[in-house]
Amino acid sequence: MKARRSWREKLEHSAGGKIVPVPAPWTKRLGNGTLLVPKGTDVDATIRRAKRGQLITQSQIREHLAREAGADCTCPITTGIFVRIAAEAAAEEERAGKQRVTPFWRVIRDDGSPIEKLPGGPAGQAERLASEGHTIVRGKKVRVADFQSHLTRM
Repeated sequence: MKARRSWREKLEHSAGGKIVPVPAPWTKRLGNGTLLVPKGTDVDATIRRAKRGQLITQSQIREHLAREAGADCTCPITTGIFVRIAAEAAAEEERAGKQRVTPFWRVIRDDGSPIEKLPGGPAGQAERLASEGHTIVRGKKVRVADFQSHLTRM
């Protein structure tokens, strides 16, 4: 029986890095042109650009990767999957005692809300962001107050 791969191994051995035409069913949302299917390590490296006190949205990650690769856009599905894998790898490394990990808690949705599928869930992400000085607004949906002014510049 084969041993289960760690999240870091899944991230580092991910396929991707291809530029393909935007699939026809996606042109209404993404437009015509080329689509980058990113590599997991590239998504991880982009998340690491957000320093303490800064935030980064999934849209910013996709825009940055597309620009760097010379594509018109980046696959939102693959990017979301790799954000999750990078987060799980970081959480796994924290449990193993590593101090410096990919700061996945700094990745937020375009509306400033936490991402449900990341380790710790929205409550854990909000707690980590609050510990870095962000104000968390709790209502129907948890959000980072004034998140736009804390977005990392790419």
